[in-house]
Amino acid sequence: MRLRSGVFACSCLLVEALGVALFLRGFFPVPVRSLPRREARGDPPAEPAPPGPGTVSNWTKIPPPLFRKVVIVLIDALRDDFVFGSKGKQFMPYTTQVVEKGTSYSFIAEAKPPTVTMPRIKALMTGSIPGFIDVIVNLNSPVLLDDNLIWQAKTAGKRIIFYGDDTWVKLFPKHFVEYDGTTSFFVSDFTEVDDNVTRHLDRALKREDWDLLILHYLGLDHIGHMTGPNSPLVGPKLREMDNILKKIHISLLSKEGEASLPNLLVVCGDHGMSETGSHGGSSEGEVHTPLLFVSSAFEKRNGPLTQPALVQQTDLASTLAIGLGLPISRNSVGNLILPVVGGKTMREQLRFVHLNGFQLSRLLRENTPAYEKDPGYEHFKIAEKSHGNWIKLYLEGNNSEILLNLGKKVLKQYLEALKTLSSSLSKQVAQYDMYSMTVGTVIIMEVLLLLLLSVPKALSSRAEFEVPLSTPLFSLLFYLMCLMLCAVHVVVCTSAESLCYFCSMSWLTAVGVMILISALMCGILSAITKILENSRLPLKNPVVSGCSWSEIDVLILAGTIGHVLSLGASSFIEEEHQTWYFLINTLCLALSQELCRNNFLLKECHPQHSTTVKQNFDSMGEASEYKNIDIPEAGDSKLGKATSSADFVKRSDKWISLASPWIILICCRLLRSLNQTGVQWAHRPDFGHWLTSSEHKTELSFLAAVSLLMIFSLVQRRCSLVSKIAMALGLLGVYSYRAAIGNVIFPWQHDSKDISKGITEARFVYVFVLGIIFTGTKDLLKSQVISADSSVKSTGLWEMYSGLVLLAALLFRPHNLPVLVFCLLIQSMMTKYIWRPLKFDAAQITIMHYWFGQAFFYFQGNSNGIATVDVSAGFVGLESYVEIPAIFLTAFATYAGPLLWAIHLLCYLSSEVSRLASSGCQREKLPLLGDGDYFSF
Repeated sequence: MRLRSGVFACSCLLVEALGVALFLRGFFPVPVRSLPRREARGDPPAEPAPPGPGTVSNWTKIPPPLFRKVVIVLIDALRDDFVFGSKGKQFMPYTTQVVEKGTSYSFIAEAKPPTVTMPRIKALMTGSIPGFIDVIVNLNSPVLLDDNLIWQAKTAGKRIIFYGDDTWVKLFPKHFVEYDGTTSFFVSDFTEVDDNVTRHLDRALKREDWDLLILHYLGLDHIGHMTGPNSPLVGPKLREMDNILKKIHISLLSKEGEASLPNLLVVCGDHGMSETGSHGGSSEGEVHTPLLFVSSAFEKRNGPLTQPALVQQTDLASTLAIGLGLPISRNSVGNLILPVVGGKTMREQLRFVHLNGFQLSRLLRENTPAYEKDPGYEHFKIAEKSHGNWIKLYLEGNNSEILLNLGKKVLKQYLEALKTLSSSLSKQVAQYDMYSMTVGTVIIMEVLLLLLLSVPKALSSRAEFEVPLSTPLFSLLFYLMCLMLCAVHVVVCTSAESLCYFCSMSWLTAVGVMILISALMCGILSAITKILENSRLPLKNPVVSGCSWSEIDVLILAGTIGHVLSLGASSFIEEEHQTWYFLINTLCLALSQELCRNNFLLKECHPQHSTTVKQNFDSMGEASEYKNIDIPEAGDSKLGKATSSADFVKRSDKWISLASPWIILICCRLLRSLNQTGVQWAHRPDFGHWLTSSEHKTELSFLAAVSLLMIFSLVQRRCSLVSKIAMALGLLGVYSYRAAIGNVIFPWQHDSKDISKGITEARFVYVFVLGIIFTGTKDLLKSQVISADSSVKSTGLWEMYSGLVLLAALLFRPHNLPVLVFCLLIQSMMTKYIWRPLKFDAAQITIMHYWFGQAFFYFQGNSNGIATVDVSAGFVGLESYVEIPAIFLTAFATYAGPLLWAIHLLCYLSSEVSRLASSGCQREKLPLLGDGDYFSF
């Protein structure tokens, strides 16, 4: 079957999408769910029936509420050490006193990844464990339809007031009798988001027309995003939160004399923050948050404060449901925090844990086919039977010590059953559909291998090739593979205890997928056989016979395949930056060897090759000569001087070319020490932390100024005069913006007290970014519409690239500006001293750009965890949260490294076309992988 490369690429893309969809469906597990919310309310379970006839328990309703009013204060990004550590004692004295000597219970709540706000609110209110897909939904939170505490409270007639993060308003619309939401994404605002909550507090505390008050403070999270957990701004914000907690606690205590039930104050965080101030990952600082219950119903603490016990964040939903006299959410996997109800009678405590265990066992029964074999379910049934025996003794009026000891024993059995049930349900949330993932992975790898085998023909001048499918489809191997895969499918789907998505598909669809896998495999085998047959044929051209794969080709192929295979292990994914650092370092060593061989070792053995390399350097020298030296027509002495200077340029280019790989290695080593990333060593101090500390602001300012000057010198060389002026003014605006927000200082500044949001300065830079990009776009359109001039097209691409470099300089934090400098420097050196002298083909240069782009993604300090995403970049120059610009700026700042290298690839290929065209080679061809295939410019 003969196909054009475009048709072949589209077909591969469609099949690849099928494989990716199957893999993602298996990778993102289906959450544990019970009945829809409309059907969630029903009659609560009664107490376990006592054995024997004649005795029946009369407690069949939900227990009454334990607290009259409940106030939940959620402080965004509140780490546990902010309350229980040294910062808590220093900046939150009242809270520390309540924790150590007051009527309170303190815990450390463990949040499950992803540690971002919307999934954490879901976990707190539903008791379920949201998945990673909620990270995307976090940008635009939809209505929460699952059974949850807020819905149960509203249905029961509770009056709820909310002030704070508007994510709550989006999740629970029409649930609050009064609310005032504040956008959570404008991270450069530290004060107004909290003042907007506190301004309602005095009036709300004086009122009596509410049962549940929820306050969500965002300022601490914004400070973490912008300046990190060790910022001097953290202390005053914690002191502000301490004063607010003091006001609420005193107000609740003052009203308890009039009521029969006590009030409850709950202090918690939705997530913590990492050492860089971000969140989303699974480091200890991100997943551990404080959880405080403060009420006069608890016993006063006397002894010294011990290490708080560890509970799950999902436990709060079950505990608050019991405290408010509400049914536990049906999808909750949390356990009741027993000390909160420890002051009640034994019968009440047993009733509470029985309700929790019944809800968990029902959820397990609805989501697990073999639920009866689950250890947690078995333990619950044993505890329920013992509970019935205890009730029988209780109803018979037995009040001896035996009854109390038996009650404690039953309570212990229930707690063990709750723990096991919760663990089983939590594991089910993280249980991957391995069969669907395997099928998707096989399809993806087959398509990638087929593309790899087809690259030489697809990129040839004809861009047309024969797809080897007709013969394999009628071969015996094809039918045998189909039968074998169908047999495997039947065995897997009939023996699996848990449901599999691919098994739930119709048999016709499954057989179609098996046929597709078999056809792709046979096509790959046929293509490999054809390549091997062609390699055995005698070559007509003796020159081509010496052209085999070089060490660079083997390294590029082995490195790319090795990286793909390494992604099968989670440890390699967590530390993927180490793989890329190793690959580019090895590439630099291989390039150094290639340059030495071409300049020294091949002169004697291959004179023709030596002549070719000399011509490559001659062309470099001529380009420099024509660009920088004006040779007059008169005077032989002047002509001789110009010739000698040209020879000097050629010799200097040769030695610079030999030194280039080692200079690049030094640059990469410096960049590695700038930002620690990954998981294992991310906590270790690096040069970036040293620069961003407040004691080294002068050094950071000097480094930023020097970096901006070097960026200008590296970018302006191919820009027009107007773009050069715009670039200079834009880079000056970048420094002014960073000085305005207090990151750097001008030489005449002694401090940075006058800190602003820098909106005017940032918009000043945006004007020049758009102007430079517009100039480049105009040149591109001119080259396509008015005149087909390749030099105009090359200039337009470079100016667009320069505009994006200016945008990256604005969005990068000051300590990361050297990353941008080294990016431009390495690109310039590779272009002039490595790629052109060695005449690499387009495929090799493309893969090298890809390698360096990935490495620079990690040089920025990024990782495969969302905790390293710099959200503050999305709000540079914005007065309020605007969704599309914020998403674009955040994405660009995160992936600036790969994007700049990808655009530089286009600039390089276009400049090569322009260079060849200017030298009269309108149809010169660059060799690609494979014998006899060329990419035509």
